[in-house]
Amino acid sequence: MDIKQIQELVKLMNKTTIGEITIEEDGRKITIKQKKDPVQNIVASSTQTFSQPSAAAAPAPAPVAAAAPAAKAESPKSDNYITIKSPMIGTFYRQAGPGKPVFANVDDEVTPGKVVCIIEAMKLFNEIESDIKGKIVKVLVDDASPVEYDQPLFLVDPS
Repeated sequence: MDIKQIQELVKLMNKTTIGEITIEEDGRKITIKQKKDPVQNIVASSTQTFSQPSAAAAPAPAPVAAAAPAAKAESPKSDNYITIKSPMIGTFYRQAGPGKPVFANVDDEVTPGKVVCIIEAMKLFNEIESDIKGKIVKVLVDDASPVEYDQPLFLVDPS
């Protein structure tokens, strides 16, 4: 990896909420981390949270943490639901391509190992598998939307 590629990665990190990236190539490992500044959260309503970072800081993923309680507040009896979360930052897709079947819909049964969606990250398409057994109650993300690390994607009823 040359210096221009590293500079492009740093620019990408400054424009996004990526906190850390590690790349291993030809036996060399490069880790780039963003400096974390304190973030002030401002609550506008019970279902929306806005974050206001300091002038020099890149946007922090604080709104993502608030997404789980907001989603649970919309569903009655969501106390026993389990959330399938995004293991990475990328773009969320519900199907493998245009015209292909959707991986998981509401009321579909999922089992450990069943693919529920794809997340595209750095031009790689990663199949996201369920690690729980149950029935999908709600899809929390729109197709082709950007997602953050640990962002809730699906609510699953394990019963």
